[in-house]
Amino acid sequence: MRLLEQERTALFIDGANLYAATRSLGIDIDYRKLLDLFGSKTNLLRAYYYSALLETEEYSPLKPLTDWLAYNGYSLVTKPAKEFVDALGRRRIKGNMDIELAIDMLELAPFLNHAILFSGDSDFRRLVEAVQRKGVRVTVISSIRTSPPMIADELRRQADQFVELDDIAKEFSRRPQDARTRNEREDDE
Repeated sequence: MRLLEQERTALFIDGANLYAATRSLGIDIDYRKLLDLFGSKTNLLRAYYYSALLETEEYSPLKPLTDWLAYNGYSLVTKPAKEFVDALGRRRIKGNMDIELAIDMLELAPFLNHAILFSGDSDFRRLVEAVQRKGVRVTVISSIRTSPPMIADELRRQADQFVELDDIAKEFSRRPQDARTRNEREDDE
């Protein structure tokens, strides 16, 4: 991945898309390491994390993550997810954050040299093109190694650089012993 120290950079993380890719690849992201990695190699202005949250549940498994992100250097952008029943009677959840991500990237573009998008969603192809017209280099991080591939071909072609998530994950993922050590510490307390 080509990163330049002097580049004003922002991360735009599509939480649902990144979660699906990492789950498929068996990766457990350490978000502190992720922030440290980009903060040490670029002039990181912002790190946005986008997620729709179900408000109907008393406890959401996303709550500890989103709370941690909000207090540890990420700009957290959330909205309530919508729950509905489809025509076949199945419970469905809709919580698309594409517009929020697009607006933030376009608004920040005049202040950036490099936008890094963690998503493979084809809806972002036109966004990437628009930001590039403003002189911003765009890197897309996703995966072609998942089945099916998480990265849409048209988004991959539009990006200035595509980075395979699986190739760089070792730089910001938790190692198996990290989880074991953490569990041992919790048992000692």
